[in-house]
Amino acid sequence: MGRITDTVKVLLIANILFFFGANYLGDYAYKIFALWFPENPNFGIWQIITHMFMHGSFSHILFNMFALYMFGSLLEEYLGQGKFIFIYFSAGLGAAGLQILFSYIGFNEAYQAYIEANVSPDEISKMFESVRATGEYRVYPSIPKEVSNQLFSNYLTPMVGASGAIFGILAAFAVVYPNLPLFIIFVPIPIKAKYLIGGYFLMNLFSAVTGVTLLGPSNTAYWAHIGGAVIGFITMWYWKKNSFNANRWN
Repeated sequence: MGRITDTVKVLLIANILFFFGANYLGDYAYKIFALWFPENPNFGIWQIITHMFMHGSFSHILFNMFALYMFGSLLEEYLGQGKFIFIYFSAGLGAAGLQILFSYIGFNEAYQAYIEANVSPDEISKMFESVRATGEYRVYPSIPKEVSNQLFSNYLTPMVGASGAIFGILAAFAVVYPNLPLFIIFVPIPIKAKYLIGGYFLMNLFSAVTGVTLLGPSNTAYWAHIGGAVIGFITMWYWKKNSFNANRWN
């Protein structure tokens, strides 16, 4: 591993500062800087950026920053600072957008189930107010528990983490260095980047589609990972195909 490039260094420092600052401020920091579901009163447009610097646990930030450290500097050296920043934040925005889209799909399906069970919109709004205050909601026998969980988990669970942006970096790295051999813990043989990163992407896609968790906690925003990876892959593939390196931004 060579030197840490300037942008990667700044991102590492910013994420670490946010992590310790959020732990000091507690719930208030997550209320302001995490990305809330747009129907939730806590939502703010700035959160589509700030959530990328928030993390839910030490292991969460450790994994993301390790991936940024391992892959980011090589990619920044290849791309240049301007394009690296573009691909990092565009992947993060794409991740947020896709996750919100699927959250809306799940939310609307569950909301419609409540309406069909003759629960009025006013009653649902009161339940949202109650669950924000107490964390509890009324159970309707005619509505399956998983539907209720789908409605309120989408509404109440904010998104945090740089994972979407990191997946964009990983996907772009696989485009630039597809045959670079990589080692992972407990695997004694090298695996080409395109296979290792591609396999990791497919595992996340499987979890996003099926809801079955293969890696990480059960509340992982898998669609965010998919969105970030797709943006990173398409952007890097387009730049490489059009020989962007002859006209670098920096």
